[in-house]
Amino acid sequence: MSDPNGVMMQFFHWYNPADGSLWNELKTKACDLAHVGVTSVWLPPAYKGQSGGYDVGYGVYDVYDLGEFDQKGSVRTKYGTKEEYIAAIEAAQAAGIHVYADVVFNHMMGADGEEEAQARPMNPDNRYQPIGDMQTVKVWTHFTFPGRQGKYSDLEWHWWHFDAVDYNAYNNDQQAVYLFKDKKFDNNVDLEKGVFDYLMGCDLDMQHPEVKDALKHWGEWVINETHIDGFRFDAVKHVKADFFPEWLQHCRQHSEKRIFAVGEYWSDEIEALHHFVKVTGGDVMLFDAPLHYNFTVASNRGCDYDLRQIFDDTLVKQQPALAVTLVDNHDSQPLQALESVVEPWFKPLAYALILLRRDGYPCIFYADYYGAHYQDKGRDGNDYEIWLDSHQWLIDKFLAARRTYAYGDQYDYFDHANCIGWSRLGDQDHPGGMAVVISNGDAGRKWMEVGNPLQTYVDVTEHIPEPVTTNEEGWAEFCCKAGSVSVWVPQP
Repeated sequence: MSDPNGVMMQFFHWYNPADGSLWNELKTKACDLAHVGVTSVWLPPAYKGQSGGYDVGYGVYDVYDLGEFDQKGSVRTKYGTKEEYIAAIEAAQAAGIHVYADVVFNHMMGADGEEEAQARPMNPDNRYQPIGDMQTVKVWTHFTFPGRQGKYSDLEWHWWHFDAVDYNAYNNDQQAVYLFKDKKFDNNVDLEKGVFDYLMGCDLDMQHPEVKDALKHWGEWVINETHIDGFRFDAVKHVKADFFPEWLQHCRQHSEKRIFAVGEYWSDEIEALHHFVKVTGGDVMLFDAPLHYNFTVASNRGCDYDLRQIFDDTLVKQQPALAVTLVDNHDSQPLQALESVVEPWFKPLAYALILLRRDGYPCIFYADYYGAHYQDKGRDGNDYEIWLDSHQWLIDKFLAARRTYAYGDQYDYFDHANCIGWSRLGDQDHPGGMAVVISNGDAGRKWMEVGNPLQTYVDVTEHIPEPVTTNEEGWAEFCCKAGSVSVWVPQP
């Protein structure tokens, strides 16, 4: 489903400035990214959210407004105008980079009008448990998109297009999920909270024929309008899983492209990911959230973490062809709701683990590559100022090693709790081999085979200045510093 040696970049983070500059930034940087080895970019939601030019994109308001209409207080989105979006896609594709659009099929927010309906309040922590009788509710569910005035689609959305909401103007103090009369929560969703169909806002009824048809029509439209190469599906554990292959099949029938797809099933329960893969028939890759959580734990435990377990219960170990590997993303970064920070000292080790091994489709995070600086409130209500370091120099080194040497057989040397290594032997078109050593404790060393006799190797990280020469059988002792990583490639 992806380039075997491809590399994705998440080209945004939660706190990119709301100045409409991101699309132009990609246009400017596309050639440089292609040059270092990035083969695809995942862009944030390009359509208008409920907060207009300030919305990160997940508060979905109008999917047909890509920064074209004066709605929610602005014409442009947080990232720019529709024209700038399309120009950025064209620039990236001209540089040889595929572009994936972020889409949310779970909910809509920021309705234009209120409606009355019948609904039953359900326990937010157990959506199968009623906490009241069927009652009349007043809810924000009428979407008319007045700024667009029917262009591209004349569909108005009403309460019957949704399963549930979490706000009732007639009883705004009650904490509840209001399930509309004659509606039911979808199956083939995550089982947390009894059934995790409802997440936020107005929850789309994926059983309703008008909803399914509307989403399919939009899929055709956005592919033809922007010529994107694929999609990143947000919050798939909250959406009826079997809708995704149905939607993709429809879109592919109306496109000359294969259309790539990756989903965000954010759970550390590997069996939940396996179930999604089974239901979707392997048609949608998944971000390896369990691997991210392993990185988080490893970075916090330091030398008390057993590195031999770093791939335990991960998708890349159990279903490598469907795993998009990552270190961090916009949801896990500091001060976000799903904050699960991979500490800075461990990030080079983690990037080596996703970029320099055989399995998985690695994804680089914008804030790890370029760095980031922002302010926000933490979960404790206090104000914080965050500085995230740029790891661009090392990531570029890893990318160069990946492009040139990360081929052929892979031999693992996972035989010590605090020091692991692996080698790649290369192939006929990419000879030379490569060796990687990682330590979360003291300085480490590994006796490893690279398949290249009497060859001198150097550490591209420049952590170890002295070169190493293999013996007549292509073996050598490769080392790294304490709490560090070294990547050994043939001396030029």
